[in-house]
Parts: sequence; C-alpha cells; structure tokens
Amino acid sequence: MEKKKTPAKIFWITKDTEINRILWYLILTALLSAFCFITLHVWLLPYSVAFNETGVMTPGYFLYAAIGILFSTPGPFVAVLIHSLFIERTGLRFMLRNIFRTEKKPRTVIVTGIFCLMALVYALFCGTPNGSPWYMFILGLIVMIPFVGIAEETGWRGVLQPELDKKLPYPVSVFITAFIWCIWHYSAWIDPTSRHYNDSFIGFAITIFIWSFAMVAIYKATKSVIACAFYHAFIDSIGAVYDWNALFDAFPGDLSVNVFRAVWFGVAIAVWVWAERKEKLLYSNS
Repeated sequence: MEKKKTPAKIFWITKDTEINRILWYLILTALLSAFCFITLHVWLLPYSVAFNETGVMTPGYFLYAAIGILFSTPGPFVAVLIHSLFIERTGLRFMLRNIFRTEKKPRTVIVTGIFCLMALVYALFCGTPNGSPWYMFILGLIVMIPFVGIAEETGWRGVLQPELDKKLPYPVSVFITAFIWCIWHYSAWIDPTSRHYNDSFIGFAITIFIWSFAMVAIYKATKSVIACAFYHAFIDSIGAVYDWNALFDAFPGDLSVNVFRAVWFGVAIAVWVWAERKEKLLYSNS
C-alpha cells in the first residue's frame, strides 16, 4: 500500500484534514467551472455555434476547444492537481499513484466488468445504433479513459466521495456527491452545440444518481480510482455507436429504460453491501 503522506499545514481552511480537502476541492472546482462558463458560454459560444454550422475552424473556436479540453471536462483533475501541488504539497507522483493504485486486481476486474457488461447489454438490446462502426467504440474508449474518466473521477471518486464517506453515512455522501456532480454538468444543457442540448435534464439527473451509487460501489469494493475512471469512460464510449441520449437521458422513459435503472441501482446497492461486509470482516479478523 502506498505510504500515506502527511500534508503540509498551509492554506488550511479548517484544522480538520478531511473537511479541508472537501472544501478546497469544491472551491477550486467551482472557480474552474465559473471560468469555463464565462469564457465558453458567454464569450466564445458564438464561435462554437459558427463552427457547428459551417465546419470552418477559426481562432475563436480553437480557443473554445482548447479551454474545453484543458479546463472544462478535466476540471476535477485540475482542481486535485492544484490542491496536491500548492495546498497540501504532496506532489504529482503521489497524486498519480493514488489514481492508478489497484490493490485488489482480480476483484477490480470482476466488479468493474459486471457494471460495464450491464451497460453493454442494455445498449445491445435497448439502444438505437447511430450507424458508426464498432471500432469507434474502441477508439472512443481509448480517448475517453484519460480525457473523461480520469479527468473527472480523479475528483469525484478520488477525493470528494471518499472524504465525505469519512464524515457522513452512506447513502448521504452518495447523494451529496451525485447532486454536485449533476449540477457541475448543467452548462451542457444550455449550450446549443452540446449533445445534451434540448435533452431531459431530469432524465440525466436520475441516471447520474444511479451511476453515483454504481461508482461508489466500484470504489468501495476495489479502492481503485482508475476502475471508476474506466467504467465512466466505458459508458460514455457507448455514445460512439449508439444514440447515447435516448439510452441515458430519457424521461420518463419507456419500460426498458426504467427496468434497467432499477436493476442497475439494485446491483449497485448489493455490491456496496457485499463490499462493506467484506471490509468489516477483514477489520474484525485483523
């Protein structure tokens, strides 16, 4: 196990280490989100709309895309990076080891595989293919593991959820993380060039809450941030070959959508309960 570093006591908001991490993560993520909202959705949005209509690359759209790639989706990663380098000063290497550390490899593969298989089966039986070849799913997964999975899960399941778990009972910590994660996505629903534009935000919010329980179940069972990142990227990559919005944003949704949501939620709870019992048994025998 990676030896835990003692954070330097600088820029502390409170004397409580866990609360300090939570507050700094939320502050930094909020500041980055505000920066992206002002630049992307107020200042540079016309360039994105023009590119969407004409396909012509302009300096304005290049800047729009660059800010989106570097600070929008990777906002949670950037927030944790700033916190690691300048606030707790534990360093980049320690941060990356925490992201990629996987102590229970067989369990990680099995648990993560179960949730990925559920998403794939749902897409195969209930999804609408968009006409793209299947290799686009593989290419999408390769791209989305670093630029979506790690970019987001470094913050949500790498910092916020574990630190809240130390202070609050389950499922309160899951609901809080899900709520913040959901609100963080909201700007995509007011961007006319986003794939979420005009979709049901309520449907997406329901899915986000279910996925939050699934993610915390994966993390509880594996203690692996990279496992959560892979699962997150796997789900998003389904959108490379299927109509992602119809699958996951539908509200109220047909019978198949709601049965799937119920099964997914039930499996997430069951895995969490199983992992909790295994953890308690380990502690009692140690």
